Amino acid sequence: MQSMQTSTTPPADAPPSGPGGPLDRFFRITQRGSTYGREIRGGLATFFTMAYILVLNPIILSSAKDKFGDSLDPGQLVTATALVAAVMTVIMGVGGNLPLALAAGLGINAIIAFQVAPQMAWDDAMGLVVLEGLLICLLVMSGLREAIMHAIPQPLKQAISVGIGLFIAFIGFVDSGFVTRIPDAANTTVPVQIGTGTLTGWPMLVFCLGVLVTIVLLARKVKGAILISIVLMTALSLAINEVADIKSWGLTDPTLPDKPVAAPDFGLLGHFDLFGSFHQISALTVVLLIFTLILSDFFDTMGTVVGVTAEAGLLDERGQVPGLGRVLFIDSVAAAAGGAASASSATTYIESAAGVGEGARTGFANLITGGLFGLALFLSPVLTIVPLQAAAPALVAVGFLMMTQVKHIEWDNYEVSIPAFLTISVMPLTYSITNGIGAGFISYVVIKACMGKAREVHWLLWGTAALFLLYFGIDPLEQLLGSK
Repeated sequence: MQSMQTSTTPPADAPPSGPGGPLDRFFRITQRGSTYGREIRGGLATFFTMAYILVLNPIILSSAKDKFGDSLDPGQLVTATALVAAVMTVIMGVGGNLPLALAAGLGINAIIAFQVAPQMAWDDAMGLVVLEGLLICLLVMSGLREAIMHAIPQPLKQAISVGIGLFIAFIGFVDSGFVTRIPDAANTTVPVQIGTGTLTGWPMLVFCLGVLVTIVLLARKVKGAILISIVLMTALSLAINEVADIKSWGLTDPTLPDKPVAAPDFGLLGHFDLFGSFHQISALTVVLLIFTLILSDFFDTMGTVVGVTAEAGLLDERGQVPGLGRVLFIDSVAAAAGGAASASSATTYIESAAGVGEGARTGFANLITGGLFGLALFLSPVLTIVPLQAAAPALVAVGFLMMTQVKHIEWDNYEVSIPAFLTISVMPLTYSITNGIGAGFISYVVIKACMGKAREVHWLLWGTAALFLLYFGIDPLEQLLGSK
């Protein structure tokens, strides 16, 4: 295991150098203190912790109907999801040279499925996603998106990383079924519980064993700890599934497929109407929907990029991400590409931290992750046999690794520690990176203003905090303006 703290290697954006071959020099593998083995393990770990999107995204989008009662084809959605993830992950690796994988964004796909599509046709809904991505591209080219990220105080950047750590661990606990929602939470004192009240079933045993195996391997500093755990638990799941009568593992069952190859169906590619939504609903409603998508995509990516690169020790001496402009532009293009393929907006995945946990420090890891998504176009029955219970322990372990950055926050200074606390706590408790960043920004500028230090706050933070106030108040604003 590589240390997850401040890097002692040369700056990540320094000129290529090192004793390796062309690939080594292009990706700066040796320069960043990595090796091909670590990059390959990291790429594999990232893929297996986010491969669930090949199942989950089609389920979410195909389960909704548009204004005219039409649904999207699940098989075509699998192809679109895999294709966008493969292409954009490789582009991020080559163009951004950071171990940041991309795929259809969770949360955003739910907004498209259950908030946007019921008001218009699917083509119009995906056109909105393309429009949102193009608008974010303009923000990147103007330098505004990068400037906002540079304006964030270092303690808030550290808090974002810690908050994402808790969030990603919570995702692991929820996806595995270790933590579940209580069906009638309104009539109880707590909203979630352990398992079904108790931990039962073979899948839960696999998850618990996976967590124990992973943390022991991490504690012993075994190379490939996270990937080893995923492989071992998948093998155990396959064995258990052969001898036990298990009704369901969740999204994916650990069963060897009869036909490992499936032909991709590209029928959804290019099915979008850029301005069709304006003919279905009011212009104000369209603007507010686009604003919601932009803000969610904008700050989810911001938090993920800062958190994962900080965990990899790749931030420069000013706490900034190397090649940030390229990274943000590629992420923005991915949003538009996701809409153009009808896979919903694609964004940078926090599960990339699993690859960083395995030692990935460069975009070479993306070639592995993207290549596996490419194989999934044809081998999805094989590549989706890893159950969430086998992959989720990696998220819990990565959550711990990211949580260690909490020690860098100056907790005695309430002007920064209170916003940091709100950032850290709101992310997992509301299941949203964007909400956590918004809570941190708003509280930071309010505290500074009330302390008579308003001039210490960058004007971009003031503007961003105001946008977050609008974001949190969209529903009452819609009602006030009578757009519903």
